[in-house]
Amino acid sequence: MKGKKVLIGITGSIAAYKIPFLVRLLVKAEAEVKVIMTLSAAEFVSPLVLSTLSKHDVSINLSSENTWSNHVMLGRWADIMLIAPASCNTIAKMANGICDNLLMSVYLSATCPLMLAPAMDEDMWNHPSLKKNIQTLQQFGHQVVESEYGELASGLIGMGRMAEPEKLFQEIELFLNKKKRLIGKKALVTAGPTYENLDPVRFIGNHSSGKMGIAIAEALANEGCEIELVLGPSHLSTKHPLINITRVTSAQQMYDASIAVFDQMNLGVMSAAVADYTPLTVSESKIKKKDEEFTIQLTKTKDILKHLGSIKKENQLLIGFALENKDEKTYALKKLKEKNADAIILNSLNDEGAGFAHDTNKITIFEKDGTETAFPLKTKQQLAIDIVEKIIEWTA
Repeated sequence: MKGKKVLIGITGSIAAYKIPFLVRLLVKAEAEVKVIMTLSAAEFVSPLVLSTLSKHDVSINLSSENTWSNHVMLGRWADIMLIAPASCNTIAKMANGICDNLLMSVYLSATCPLMLAPAMDEDMWNHPSLKKNIQTLQQFGHQVVESEYGELASGLIGMGRMAEPEKLFQEIELFLNKKKRLIGKKALVTAGPTYENLDPVRFIGNHSSGKMGIAIAEALANEGCEIELVLGPSHLSTKHPLINITRVTSAQQMYDASIAVFDQMNLGVMSAAVADYTPLTVSESKIKKKDEEFTIQLTKTKDILKHLGSIKKENQLLIGFALENKDEKTYALKKLKEKNADAIILNSLNDEGAGFAHDTNKITIFEKDGTETAFPLKTKQQLAIDIVEKIIEWTA
């Protein structure tokens, strides 16, 4: 940590009392630390204490006593910026680009990597708007240090407690000293559903959101891997500089896009929920409601995983996904063999919190050599890191 430059942004939360200890840990490790605070944060922790511990003036206002805080240079000075505690209010501002204080000015002009540690009460933590905002920040490439379960300022026991200073120190240290282990590698990742048109208005689809596939693409990219992400119809996206997105709609389009690039890839992760069948014919005009019954004739789509398995080279790694709700292991192992994949990642609809649309998932990885590894229910971002760790192990 010696000589590393850490910029800490503190917002108005009772958890701010933990930050002086974090500053002390960083300074003791010979890092250079500067602190920015919001006005409300100064009500929870003393700027004088933070200034004394960091050996730098604490910045609160854009201007003070005829001097101007150069927010642009602060964001360029740092090797990493940590916002902790990150309140619900500040997270919303970050996700929507609202610039109404010095901290947000620095955040919006920062060129360094960003990490945030949320802190709030459990009901706020579980609110869908907060979840959406955090997901947006993760799509920006920001690292979120997950909140913990414990006693909250309200007196409740639950999720929303900010990670302890020792944990934050470890995350900063790991990030700054981490060697990117997949530099020079290229990966194809498929994500999201496919929509199979019936007419210009209607389609057959599924409930996949693309969250798991995007999380895997970002986790691979964070290790230096260049990504070709073939993304089905989804409102989600990613702005990671190493991820090139090709948006598709149908299974045939996803097949064509995947086949076009796979030969140049070191590995492929097929996490998309591709339709097994597509309408045999597509009406050129909207189908009108006339008869009591309406029959759709379907035909099989091309099997992307199976085709890639048939053409993959000895030095290429191919990973598939299986979502099941009956005889899960049997079907996963059958898919592993029939598709000539190197691994199948199984998730079950019978597991609460797993599968489509959830922010969490629970998986078991089956490898070609018979190895079986189960992971408990975690966020999809955390599981993506677990999956990438396995990929690094397999490609070592």
